[in-house]
Amino acid sequence: MAYPLASVPTPEPQYRTAPHNIEAEQALLGAILVNNEAFYRVSDFLEPGHFSEDVHRRIFEVSSSLIRSGKIATPITLKTFLGDQDLGGLTVSQYLARLAAEATTVINAEDYGRTIYDLAMRRQLIVIGEDLVNVAYDAPVDEPPRKQIEDAERKLYELAEKGRYEGGFQTFSHALRGAIDMAAEAFKRERKLSGISTGLSDLDRMMGGLQPSDLIVLAARPAMGKTSLVTNIAFNVAKSYVGERQPDGAIKRLDGGIVGFFSLEMSSEQLATRIVAEQSGVASYKIRRGEITDDDFRRVAEAAREMERLPFYIDQTGGISIAQLTARARRLKRQKGLDMLVVDYLQLLSGSSKKGENRVQELTEITTGLKALAKELSVPIIALSQLSRQVENRDDKRPQLADLRESGSIEQDADVVLFIYREEYYLKNKEPKPGTEEHFKWQAEMEQVHGRAEVIIGKQRHGPTGTVPLHFDADITRFSNLAREDGLPDRMGE
Repeated sequence: MAYPLASVPTPEPQYRTAPHNIEAEQALLGAILVNNEAFYRVSDFLEPGHFSEDVHRRIFEVSSSLIRSGKIATPITLKTFLGDQDLGGLTVSQYLARLAAEATTVINAEDYGRTIYDLAMRRQLIVIGEDLVNVAYDAPVDEPPRKQIEDAERKLYELAEKGRYEGGFQTFSHALRGAIDMAAEAFKRERKLSGISTGLSDLDRMMGGLQPSDLIVLAARPAMGKTSLVTNIAFNVAKSYVGERQPDGAIKRLDGGIVGFFSLEMSSEQLATRIVAEQSGVASYKIRRGEITDDDFRRVAEAAREMERLPFYIDQTGGISIAQLTARARRLKRQKGLDMLVVDYLQLLSGSSKKGENRVQELTEITTGLKALAKELSVPIIALSQLSRQVENRDDKRPQLADLRESGSIEQDADVVLFIYREEYYLKNKEPKPGTEEHFKWQAEMEQVHGRAEVIIGKQRHGPTGTVPLHFDADITRFSNLAREDGLPDRMGE
């Protein structure tokens, strides 16, 4: 037997107007029409879409076009572009004249502009919030809540990034200005690099530093030193970070960078131990076992003290999806800043594919997502990757692009592909019987390759391919510049 529901009085619906300030919009537009200098007080952050009234959007848009083209924006010059319409009993000409007559001063223009901008952001937040509620009520059965959270986080990130949501085409002259500015910044820097320095001068010379928006894949067989190299680079970038606060509150990177490190294989403690070993010169196995002297401990403590201040952030969560990684990277950029991202390593990420689907398709989604993230955040992303075993079957075990494991999408999506090769590793396992002629020959070869590593640039969209020789100290897992004959000072008399 069904029981009738108790009669509950339905509350009257409350209709709320989205936040706006017509008076502030009128005052700012009037100030611009009286003195075009007011436009330049707000032009770097205010856009037509930030105005709540259609006619105000149109007035600001036309004024912007006139002023940017070197013409004067006044009620007289504007009226021919706005057409005829009734504005509450006023013609367009009368409305423009009233705006000019009741204008605020140029001094107050920026404050009014900020008010208009802030209210526009609040209206956007309301739209995102309403979408969030509506989708949560009517979500498809097979769509998990996590996907909606990530989508909402993406929209909030785009809103937080000033001007990030406009998109669309831009003129070539706009892109050209950006390229010239980048070249000028590189010229002014001490190392003459357009990107972020890796701390390894020979590698920087070949790549011009780590370029914003690039996906850099670093691949090698196990035990070649992938994690060691990327950890060295990440530490060098964080250590040399210098930032300068701009008038709008943003931080401009002058050197180095803020680093985000997704350590999907090692714990944050293991990663920190590697870096401490590299910086202190005390072998990591000694630190783990506690086999260190008083002097070693002092060096470790000094290195740790210096590292505490670095803008180096580690996420050690294993088995995360590309969508989760993307959401966390956006959050780090928004909260702390971000100039470089490391993913160790690609094959430990998962896509959104359902179980049983092709792993190649899943890896394609991952590499495409990383490239899109690098472009969205305008930071270089270094992603580590395993190589297939077919390398071991060749006499020359130097890696090639064809060795990239599981998917051609890695080669396709990456802007740069780097390989690590250490002849010493392979030669060490081929030691002949001691005392034989072959053993003496083997010893001579080992001396030649001891402590040497090669970083092979297999692909580079913006520069040359080739091989960069480096020094590798296995005890402290440190890569450094290799002292070569042509890098030494000129001899006297030559």
